[in-house]
Amino acid sequence: MKERIDRRSFLHSAAAAGAGLALSPIVLGQTDSSKKPDDINVALLGAGEQGRVLMYDCLKIPGIRFKAVCDIWTAYNQKRVSRLLTRYHHEHNTYVDYKEMLDKEKDLDAVIIATPDFWHADHTVDCLKAGLHVYCEKEMSNTLEGARRMAQAAKETGKLLQIGHQRRSNPRYIFCYEKILKEAKLLGQITAVNGQWNRSVAPPRIVPKRTEIDEKTLAKYGYKSMQQLRNWRWYKGLGGGPIVDLGSHQIDIYNWFLQSHPKSVIASGRTNYYDKKTHEWYDTVMAVYEYENAQGPVTAFYQTISANSSNGYFESFMGTEGTLVITEYPASRCSVYREKWVLETKWEKWVKKGYLKKAEGLDQPESEDVVGEVRPPSPKPPQYDMLVTMDKPFHQPHLKNFFDAIRSRGKVKLNCPAEIGYETAVAVLKVNEAAEAARKLSFKPEEFKV
Repeated sequence: MKERIDRRSFLHSAAAAGAGLALSPIVLGQTDSSKKPDDINVALLGAGEQGRVLMYDCLKIPGIRFKAVCDIWTAYNQKRVSRLLTRYHHEHNTYVDYKEMLDKEKDLDAVIIATPDFWHADHTVDCLKAGLHVYCEKEMSNTLEGARRMAQAAKETGKLLQIGHQRRSNPRYIFCYEKILKEAKLLGQITAVNGQWNRSVAPPRIVPKRTEIDEKTLAKYGYKSMQQLRNWRWYKGLGGGPIVDLGSHQIDIYNWFLQSHPKSVIASGRTNYYDKKTHEWYDTVMAVYEYENAQGPVTAFYQTISANSSNGYFESFMGTEGTLVITEYPASRCSVYREKWVLETKWEKWVKKGYLKKAEGLDQPESEDVVGEVRPPSPKPPQYDMLVTMDKPFHQPHLKNFFDAIRSRGKVKLNCPAEIGYETAVAVLKVNEAAEAARKLSFKPEEFKV
């Protein structure tokens, strides 16, 4: 169950987080090899870049013990993670075949899956059926059939399945949804949403010398080459391109904050920069969703560009009375802007409650029309900054929510269970379909149900 978070609890959690960022065995309390009653034995399935990020964030959560690491790239991914876990006194075994791991490891409680998208369904279903709780990175799957199998397996086994849309557990996002949107209703009627994730040009990830996997093993696990293994997100059938890699995080927020599913989507997906031989997916995607929520119609735009980083990544919710601009990046963009026609006294209540702080020196006088047909630009609306901070690593609150749910035996609810992950997958995967079809596609309500 999502915490009802007030300003005081946020400030306390921020202070505690600041005191716990040092990554050392002593500080992390990982030097004791004996298992305590509330310890959770975990396997890491997929030890690449994202797997390492999740592992690091887990090391900062008390009572998490890594017992196994599984990755087919033994000379690089597996070796790096295993060496680090040994340094932090996590006694563990290493595997190439995840089925062998499930067969031999009888003391596991949970598995963290950070393999490429096309493996998520098989890995998740088999781990759930083996009696393990699963934290699976987004996208839930690169096919709806795969995502459906995952959700059904979670229901059938009664095991927990958390999908890695980590903003769902971010205190900043929870605060904005529960306090700014639901309680204070500062935006009025939301009519438009805008979001993006832009990134600079990046060369292909290289394969370190003398770490190559033999062709037979690559083929067994679905790859034609080491380049495919290293850069799988750009290949059709392995990943879903940038709209799935990046956009799924933010489109999930659209659904959450609007408390609605999209009714339609139209999209443009083009390769404007990269070589199509090495980048089978588009490098530039722009999509327009149409929603109908309890307040009325909402139009939502989203873009992801892979050859320019202008303005980074953020989400903007625009209403008749105000605009919310938010991002996961902790050092920027988390403000609410009051429309000039809305009385300041209406917002003062929430300033006094500690939800917001009015930014200093940003007020501008109201503009007046000039003679003739020329109208001056509208003044910048008054800005109010959030007092909520997120000082922990991006994924840590979401992982902690997963582990808390395991320990509580159902009393703590997952913030992104399989059903929510599936709804997001439906909305996101349709963008690629719409880009291919070059026309508007509609959603049926039943599409969002497993």
